[in-house]
Amino acid sequence: MDSGLEGVIAAETVLSDTDGERGVVLVRGYKVQDLIAQHGFEGAVAILWEGFAGTGLTRDSIHREFAEARQLAYSRLPQWLEAAARQPLIEAVRMCLAAVPDQSTPAQIAAALPVGIAALIRAGKSLPALAPDPALGTAADFLRMTHGRPVDAPIARALETYFTAVMDNGFNASTFTARVVASTKASIASAVVGGYCTFTGPLHGGAPGPTLEMLDDAAASGDIDAWLERKLSTGGRLMGFGHRVFRVRDPRADALRESLQRLGPSVGRLAFAADFERRALAALARHKPGRSLQTNLEINAALLLDAVGLDREAFMPVFAIGRSAGWIAHALEQQKTGRMIRPLSKYVGPQPGA
Repeated sequence: MDSGLEGVIAAETVLSDTDGERGVVLVRGYKVQDLIAQHGFEGAVAILWEGFAGTGLTRDSIHREFAEARQLAYSRLPQWLEAAARQPLIEAVRMCLAAVPDQSTPAQIAAALPVGIAALIRAGKSLPALAPDPALGTAADFLRMTHGRPVDAPIARALETYFTAVMDNGFNASTFTARVVASTKASIASAVVGGYCTFTGPLHGGAPGPTLEMLDDAAASGDIDAWLERKLSTGGRLMGFGHRVFRVRDPRADALRESLQRLGPSVGRLAFAADFERRALAALARHKPGRSLQTNLEINAALLLDAVGLDREAFMPVFAIGRSAGWIAHALEQQKTGRMIRPLSKYVGPQPGA
């Protein structure tokens, strides 16, 4: 028995695979870096959803479906936005997903997030929601609806790279939760709500925001090496280093860094992050010899989301925009098996008469 289910194979999937020993993430047979370079977000969704949410899917067909679904999501904002806007953003997004009807198509479920999150961010600033632009892709339209104006193409491409990189990577906690929900024959919309609820935890989707705070603290200290020594000698954890699966560098981190390097305004901060990473890896090697604690996705994810103009409280919900495509695919795949996930537990409590 392993309380974290590490090493336990719970299902077979054609969707994605993560090889943490070699640093490889595959999505339907594509290395994630190739998927980013050749297909973009809508094209990657078409590949991921092929055979589950339709056949003959293409980048253009997913673009059209998402554009139409964003318009539907915008028309439904009055049903939930006013009440949700009074809550913290993470809770408000849960209300956004809970308002998605059970009979919704995969595209309609996925489109609820960029429209809803943009509207919630603007509501928090006492600004009205903006209607979607069907001519734009998901990333560009989300940023336009959030910022109130079109963004430059490199900014939109950076966020599209992020959405594609985080779309799916095997049986992470939220994906497994989505499959458990779907295995009961609950709706795909319910499975996505379950995935999102799991995602809100600081050990999972909530990690990028605190990573940026860590970089700020280190920069403010004036002495990165001394800051690292204090942090590690007192048992502190360095956000952005180490991964439950990856024993070598996460290839998605490199894809995000390359995207960041194409954004001129972010280069200064990126240079500091690279210096911090070099010093942190050396400090980790000294304090935790024998452990492979490599850079994971979080630092470059945080820098990218910051560079495209998003507040830290929005990092996790925006992460969910990309990851929801994976939750939907896994939920659809699980429902095709017809098998409910029902593991056993080992009772260790008192016996009668004890």
